[in-house]
Parts: sequence; C-alpha cells; structure tokens
Amino acid sequence: MKTVSFAHLKSFDRSFCLLPRSPAMAVSAFRVTQLPLLHQSQFTVARAASSKTMIGGRRNLKGFVISAQYSQSQDLFTSRLQSRIENLPKLVEDIVQTSINTGPRGALRLVQGVQAFLGVGGEWLNDLSKSTRVSGALPTEMQLGLLSPLYLRKLFERMGATYIKLGQFIASAPTLFPPEYVEEFQNCFDKAPPVPFEEIRKILQEELGRPIESVYEYVDPAPLASASIAQVHGARLRGSQEDVVIKVLKPGIEDFLVADLNFIYVVARIFEFLSPEFSRTSLVGIVKDIRESMLEEVDFNKEAKNIESFKRYLETMGLSGQATAPRVYKHCSSRRVLTMERLYGVPLTDLDSISALVSSPENSLITALNVWFGSLLSCESFHADVHAGNLWLLRDGRIGFLDFGIVGRISPKTWAAMEVFLASIATEEYESMASALIQMGATNIDVDAKAFARDLEKMFSSIQELDTEIVVATGSGRTAVAANVVVDERQMNALFLDLVRVSESYGLKFPREFALLMKQLLYFDRYTRLLAPNMNMLQDQRISVVSNRRTKDSFN
Repeated sequence: MKTVSFAHLKSFDRSFCLLPRSPAMAVSAFRVTQLPLLHQSQFTVARAASSKTMIGGRRNLKGFVISAQYSQSQDLFTSRLQSRIENLPKLVEDIVQTSINTGPRGALRLVQGVQAFLGVGGEWLNDLSKSTRVSGALPTEMQLGLLSPLYLRKLFERMGATYIKLGQFIASAPTLFPPEYVEEFQNCFDKAPPVPFEEIRKILQEELGRPIESVYEYVDPAPLASASIAQVHGARLRGSQEDVVIKVLKPGIEDFLVADLNFIYVVARIFEFLSPEFSRTSLVGIVKDIRESMLEEVDFNKEAKNIESFKRYLETMGLSGQATAPRVYKHCSSRRVLTMERLYGVPLTDLDSISALVSSPENSLITALNVWFGSLLSCESFHADVHAGNLWLLRDGRIGFLDFGIVGRISPKTWAAMEVFLASIATEEYESMASALIQMGATNIDVDAKAFARDLEKMFSSIQELDTEIVVATGSGRTAVAANVVVDERQMNALFLDLVRVSESYGLKFPREFALLMKQLLYFDRYTRLLAPNMNMLQDQRISVVSNRRTKDSFN
C-alpha cells in the first residue's frame, strides 16, 4: 500500500478541489466516486460522526479519524484517476498505431485464434464430461477452464509460432510466472507440419535472387526438421560439392509474429492502464523483451553473427581442435535463409553411438563443459539452448554446437555471483549460497541471510534424500542410469522451482539470465548422469567453472 503523509489528511470538502477542472471530467470523476471504494455504511458513519463533533472529545476524534481515512482514499483515487486521464491519449495513440501496423493480417490471426480456441475448448468439454462421470467432483484444473496450465499450453501450441515461443519463454522465466505454469510449459513442444517444398523453393529463389540450381547442385525436398518458425533441408553446394544444410524461414511467419506480438502488446498496455499493479511488474517491459527475443530468432543474419562470434572465440582460445560450430556460407544466406556446413555426429544422449566413436565419453563431456563455461565471459554471447539436438559428438571426436537462434548474455558481476552459488552447491555451504543469491536478486528490502541459508539447507537436504531413494530403487547397470536420468530431470526442474519459491519469499527477483543459465546446467547435469555418473560436474578439477579467462572485450 502506498504510504500517505499527514499532509494528505484533509477534510472531505477539500478532496473535491483535486478533481479535474473540465466539467465533463468533473462529472465523470464524480460518478466514479459512487463506486464502492468505501462501503456505503462507512460513508454514512463518517458523515454522522462529523455532525457530532461537539458531543465529546472521544466521538470527535473517532469522527475525525474515519473522515480522514475516507479523505485519504478519495485523494488516492483522485490522483490515480488524474494519472489515467493524462495517460489515456497515449494509450489510444498506441492502440491506433499498433492496429495500423498490424493491418489485415490481424483479422486472419483472429480467425485462426477462434479456431484454436474452439478446438481446445472442445477438448476441455470432453475431459469435463469424463471427469464428472468418473468422480462426480470437478478437479481444480477443470474449474479454471482454458486458463488452466494444461489447456493454456495446448492452446498456445495450436496458435503456432508466436505462442509456442511465448510458452518457452514462460518455461524459462520462473521468476515472472506462477510455478504451475512454468512446470507445464516445460512440455511446450516446438513441432509443426512441414511446408511443401515448392513453397520453400520459391523463398530460396526470392532470397538468393537467382535460380537455386545455380547455387545448389542438389536440395533434398524432404526436410530434416520442421519447427514452428523454420524448416531445414539437406543440400550440396554447386562447384565445391560441400554438404550443407539450409534453414528456411517459413512463409507468413513474420506476419503472424507481428500480428500476435502487437496484440499481446496492446493487451499489456491496457492491463497497465487499468491496474497500477501490472505497471509495477513492468508487464510492458516483459512483452518488449519477448518481442525482441522472438524477432531475433526470425532474423537469420543475427544467428549467423552469433555463430561467427562463437567460432572466433574457439579460434582465439585455441579450442577449434576440440569443438566447432557450422561454417556459414554468406553468399547463399540472408535474413530468411541460412546455409551452413553440414556436421555429422550423434547427440550427447546416444551412449551406444558415442562409445563407438570415442574411448572415453566422460572426456568428451568434460570438453563440452569447458568450452561452454568458457564462452560465458570469453564470448559475446553463450549458447542458451544446449538440448541434445543442439549438442553433438561429431565423427571426428569434436563437440559440435548447433543452432544459435537462442543465445544469452551475462554480465561479469552476475556471473561472479553465479560462480559462488555453484561452488556452494558443491560444498554445501549454504550461507555462501544465500549471499550469492542475494547479490543476484533484485530487492528493495533487507534480507535475513542466516534465515535464508537455513531454508536453503532444508530444501537441498530434502532433494538429496529423494535422490538417494531413486538410486537405491533403480539398482545398478545401464538400465538404472537411464531411469535415473529421466527421474532426475523432473527432480532438477522441481529443485529450480523450489529455489525460486524460497528466494521469492525473501523478496528476491532474479534476472532472466539466471534462469537461462540454470536451464543449461540442468541439461549438462543430465548428460553427466548418463556419460559420467561418478563425476561431480561442479567439483571435478578437470572442469574450469571459475572464469580465469580473458574477458569478452578482447574479441570485440
């Protein structure tokens, strides 16, 4: 609640002086005062008490306090009303301009949105019917309808690229969204039916400005992969005969993104206008962050720069013999088309294939960890999506980093706190862990570090006990390792969400980079349990977590 000074405790009549001078505004404001900011009984008591000011000091004081409370509410309300009236023209201007920018594509997306809504709504009604027949009672999730985590995630998947990416943003930002939604949107899959090759051929020709036969000797019409935003085809370059992959932006995606993001922006602006609480959470700022992130993903020129930056880091640090990223062929790349060297290898989760390629899968994992940790400060950006499809062991024994559409950037100060946090996890020094989290988290209040440390210790102890039970239950051998990996992924996600909950109870809000880093560490934890189950990723002396490298300024 906003603190009000004694100077605001004015008489009831005084509050009307703060209303707008315009007659129309004054009438509008007067009408709004009839809303139940105070119950009618309070208003009556205030007047009655004020009329009896001469009947004794106690009643007089009581009347003054109630009248002052009402006046305080009136002043606060009037101030908010004036602020909204002042901001209304800007809101209208933003909505009009956004509508103009969106154009006819907004109507098309509206139709598609209605279709998606009806489809998921039908699923909900069907599930509702089954639930009531079986149990008679209505589960909590069913009561929320399409706003429940499960059905909202399904709706996002049906709505396509923008909302799938928004769902992935929710999954990676537990400090901004409720934990049940963060957990559910971990399952937001980025899959989409392939676009017919003739449409892909048309885009290639438009972007290259010449027949594709003059650039590629062969393009496989069957896609290697198809996601919501792009589609990937195998090909061979004319002349050099090099094998390449072509990443092509799907037709119409940019129009959908513009329409969807403009709609989300308008909704956020309206929410902030109507409710000061949304303004304090920087809702529009979050939407702008999402917009910037999504638009970067559909500009392949930016992805090409991310790849080249990573390759420069490898060369400068003498790591090119241990790891690589695909070479970008600029003469046949553009904003909508990215032609890259085709790398051949296997994901880090394919233990049998990895064992056939190298004698020590553990050493390959250590290489991947050292290269990635080194990039946090020694490269302009770090790879922020190291799932198994993007991190391979190549046929020549090197580690291959693929798909640089999602990258992160971290300040040295944040990483310094992150290092202390990771070291304290390994050594179970909870006071150091609490201090590191306090340094990373934005807060306006003093945090009781010792109490925070005690709560962290309780949380981590319960997780360690759970992990021991899992290992005992699964026994030993290859099957046990696989089972442990599957369970551990859910467990580690739960750990992260618990960490955020405990931290938020002390008023801490972490930067999004913290969530991105933790997500990558969860991926590496999974690889460690599969490829090197006896290795402690954070304590092993062969892994350089500490940033004793040159700063990224050296590579600008």
